[in-house]
Amino acid sequence: MTPGARAQAVLAALDAPGPLAPFTDADPGFGLAEAYRTAAALAALRRARGERPVGRKLGFTNRTIWDEYGVRAPIWGFVYDTTVRPLDDGPLALAPFAEPRIEPEIVLRLAAAPRPGMTPEELIGCVGGIAFGFEIVQSVFPGWRFRAPDTVAAAALHGALRTGPFVPLTPDLAGRLAAFPVTLWRDGAVAAAGDATDVLGGGPIAALAHLAGLLAADPDAAPLAPGEIVATGTLTRALPVAPGEAWRAEADLPGVAPVGIRFAP
Repeated sequence: MTPGARAQAVLAALDAPGPLAPFTDADPGFGLAEAYRTAAALAALRRARGERPVGRKLGFTNRTIWDEYGVRAPIWGFVYDTTVRPLDDGPLALAPFAEPRIEPEIVLRLAAAPRPGMTPEELIGCVGGIAFGFEIVQSVFPGWRFRAPDTVAAAALHGALRTGPFVPLTPDLAGRLAAFPVTLWRDGAVAAAGDATDVLGGGPIAALAHLAGLLAADPDAAPLAPGEIVATGTLTRALPVAPGEAWRAEADLPGVAPVGIRFAP
């Protein structure tokens, strides 16, 4: 199966949505290099029909979930003008997503382009603002059964990104980004908790550094650019969501308000 054929299969499953057998079932040798070529073909299909990439998302940056999903390193994919919205955009319908789950995340807006090898202080200088929000991830592979290359090929499991307001990265806020607790509620009851240290040991800035390195190692991947947003990965376990539910998340960060999302009945 060619990257283009795989990309067509993924796009059809995302649009339906419908189940798709993991590519690694039929081809155990399907690896990350071929998966990123498939992801590039998928991105080209989406651009051809008018979707515009507005940034990137990282997956599997939270090391506490690696055993759950059978992965050992982060992945990345694009987010689009069709998938990113502010949280005040109203209730989100879940029907377009395959087995959706929710992830509370820090999203960075870049003012300058990060480079591999930058210090944390230099990377912080590339960030123009941060927002707290939710990524809705999805699996076209039934039962969330896959291997890492499958997830890369399937748009890095991205479904939607909903963000709170972006706020400036003050020195006080920057000094807290590496370690802060997060609590996630479902319908008023605590559903999960986590800490930024779970994200590659150093929080959102560590995730940004990892992404810059991943892109630099791939000759076919465009580097990050000013104006892009970067969703840095879940701060808790990803949990299933259902129509009618109300979710809320709080991060203990100065100037970053709690965020909430409701799913349409």
